[in-house]
Amino acid sequence: MKILVINGVNLNLTGRRERGIYGEETLEKINEELASFAASRGHSAEFFQSNSEGDICGAIQSAEGNYDGIVLNAGAFTHYSYAIRDAIAAISVPVVEVHMSNVHAREEFRKRSVLTEVCRGEILGFGKNSYLLALESFFL
Repeated sequence: MKILVINGVNLNLTGRRERGIYGEETLEKINEELASFAASRGHSAEFFQSNSEGDICGAIQSAEGNYDGIVLNAGAFTHYSYAIRDAIAAISVPVVEVHMSNVHAREEFRKRSVLTEVCRGEILGFGKNSYLLALESFFL
């Protein structure tokens, strides 16, 4: 299987911003671990990060016919991006929504995702391991 891991707005700052919530490892280091995890199971993972909603929609759309699944941490776009929601709904590639923090234990606005109902599932609250669990869900 070939999985596309998409990270959205501000996730490029992982390891530097709000370390108590997102941890100290950089996104690059997390991606290396995910690539190794996928390879150890005979699969591959590729990575995309953007702070631009349109670029994320483009990456989702380009997954059709090129990937077997998407792991998506849209960051703050999760709570209001109907454009990303519509991009997910427009493709047949399954998407697992990921959050490193438990968004239900945070600010009120973070408790609602406009993406969840068009995703295969949602994994949250396990830090970087949320990504690993999402990848594993495709390999079962």
